[in-house]
Amino acid sequence: MAFSLRAKAAKRLLIAAVLPVALFATSTHAQDDSQWQSGKNLYNNVCGHCHSPEVGVGPELAGRGLPEPYIRAIVRHGFRAMPAFPASYIDDESLAQVTEYLASLPPSTDQQ
Repeated sequence: MAFSLRAKAAKRLLIAAVLPVALFATSTHAQDDSQWQSGKNLYNNVCGHCHSPEVGVGPELAGRGLPEPYIRAIVRHGFRAMPAFPASYIDDESLAQVTEYLASLPPSTDQQ
């Protein structure tokens, strides 16, 4: 019986010591990667719902050469009808990727 109690206590101590370290390592690794995997994926799943030419709710962003700090400021703080998106929803790496993706697209015919 005494051995059983010691084993359970040792197991609890091991879990209490190892689990937080493992979770921290996992979360640190996740922060190094883009949440959205690509700028195109982020645009298609979030930005394009308002900013694609077919929808016409927000201004078109493709091919405008908007700088990443400008995009980050608008995304983080919102502007007029556009809501703010916190870093927990769209990380900075993903914002850099969507900026590159938008810069790679040709401007729409309406913008020329």
